[in-house]
Amino acid sequence: MRFVLLVLVALLPALSAASTTHGKKAELKHRRSEVRSRIKALHKDLAKSEAHRANAADQLKDIESAISGTGRKLHRLTKKRRALADEADDLKAQSRHLDRQMQAQQAQLSRLLYRQYMRGRSDALQMLLAGRDPNQAALDYQYLKYLSEAKAELIADLDAKAEKKKRLNQVVLAKNAELAAVEDKQRQARNDLFQQRKQKKVLLSHLAKTIKAQRHKIGVLRRNERRLTSLIKSLAKRARHHPHRGSGRAAAPSRGGPDLRHAKGAFAALKGKLHLPVHGRIANRFGSRRPGGATTWKGLRIIAAEGTEVRAVAAGKVVYADWLRGYGNLMIIDHGNGFLSVYGNNESLLKETGDEVKAGEAVATVGSTGGRPDSGLYFELRYQGQAFDPLRWISRR
Repeated sequence: MRFVLLVLVALLPALSAASTTHGKKAELKHRRSEVRSRIKALHKDLAKSEAHRANAADQLKDIESAISGTGRKLHRLTKKRRALADEADDLKAQSRHLDRQMQAQQAQLSRLLYRQYMRGRSDALQMLLAGRDPNQAALDYQYLKYLSEAKAELIADLDAKAEKKKRLNQVVLAKNAELAAVEDKQRQARNDLFQQRKQKKVLLSHLAKTIKAQRHKIGVLRRNERRLTSLIKSLAKRARHHPHRGSGRAAAPSRGGPDLRHAKGAFAALKGKLHLPVHGRIANRFGSRRPGGATTWKGLRIIAAEGTEVRAVAAGKVVYADWLRGYGNLMIIDHGNGFLSVYGNNESLLKETGDEVKAGEAVATVGSTGGRPDSGLYFELRYQGQAFDPLRWISRR
């Protein structure tokens, strides 16, 4: 089992070299697709190797992974819809501004035409009947010429604005059509999510007793912990090939926890300044005894409503985003210099392996995957592979 997990995580370096150029993005997309296919195959191998330890929660894997994918799709569609709505509002504001400019210019043109008409009529009559001074007449004609030129400029500008307004209206129509298409996809995604949740509910009703019994078995709890520890050690091993960004060398297990006195880097400077990844009630604390008393919590269990956004505690890179037995839809973020943050039992993972994330950015949504009976987030912080108390790093304000 450990060997399979080691091989699984060893595939992740293929993602780290992608750049932001179009060609590199295409290559990254291809590699991600390839890695996901290999991870799927390796998960099957893992399931076969653990067939004699069948876990009822594993039967939820496919539906919980599907829910995660649909949730991620819905999240992206929602962001796209907001962006399109903002663009449409901006275009409408431009259109209104253009209307005001055109109205002002039309009023100005009207005044110019009136002045030209009145001045031209008066001058012609006076010059014929009263024999006005030729110099004054020349000045008057020059004035009329300026009026004509100003009129021509205003008319040309109005024509240009009318053409711009026409193009703007076409863009607005196109944006509205695109927005309508995105809204249709949103409705379909919400419907898919609703149906998938119903399927999960039905499946849970059949497995509830078995899952409850297995959840409290000491052997199951220990195997789940070893599975996560093995995964994190594999991530640390991979990071040694990228020391400038990676998590550093994994330390040997220590009952007293990792030595953080000499920790360096941007994350180390955040001690006492971090915010919990989700607002909620802390049900289990680091170091407290788990059911049966044979194991302790390596992180926090934060009870929160299903669908609540889970936010990255600091900037970093997603190094794992997949389903893992005991932890459901799991995300691990590498913050560099040996620090990792772990987010488990999510309903949906909004980011994928290889994605860069900012502090406070939504990376997942709260759920009850991995066989959990209630909705909430399992959260860990690790340094050089070892868990430490997150609450000592959380701001009290």
